Amino acid sequence: MKFFVDTADTAEIEDLATTGLLDGVTTNPSLIAKSGRDFMEVTKEISSLVDGPVSAEVVALDHETMMKEAEVLRKIADNVCIKVPLTIDGLKTCKALTSDGTMVNVTLCFSANQALLAAKAGATFVSPFVGRHDDNGFDGMELISDIRLIYDNYLFDTEILVASVRHATHVLQSAKIGADVATMPPSVIRGLFKHVLTDKGIEGFLADWAKTGQTILK
Repeated sequence: MKFFVDTADTAEIEDLATTGLLDGVTTNPSLIAKSGRDFMEVTKEISSLVDGPVSAEVVALDHETMMKEAEVLRKIADNVCIKVPLTIDGLKTCKALTSDGTMVNVTLCFSANQALLAAKAGATFVSPFVGRHDDNGFDGMELISDIRLIYDNYLFDTEILVASVRHATHVLQSAKIGADVATMPPSVIRGLFKHVLTDKGIEGFLADWAKTGQTILK
């Protein structure tokens, strides 16, 4: 499963990229606003930090203006993936862009039917929001399972990009179901490294090493 980080914090992206685990980045207007930086500037910098897709979201609601915004965004870098909402106009834009060879991430997906529409429109990625789904009394993982089944039934190329990931269990369950990508806040990615037994093991090894009085670096 690919790991994307969901942030516009370039310092976090650069640091996580050095682990070799980062396959892409997702952003949205809220994350850009939180960064306090110019939208075009920060998107260009992010695109230079990773080789994989960098989702940059349009803010227009009508197809014509979405296309104009997408034309500006995709000139930022070759790895920019245009992010559009799962609406009729968003899917019109998706179809037009993917037909022209541009990557498109269809976002704000909350049903398997919506995911089916995104795949039929040629989306590169579809982003079901599991955390928000859970918040509203639904089962986010059941949604991912339904989408996986439908996409496998018809051999759709659209990748399932699990979004609104809140914790490590979301990541584990998504991987077991067979999601293609999980996009996570930096804190969730860092949390995947943590385990109490790993920490205790390191503590024990260091204590034993200290008793030897030796050093590796002379």
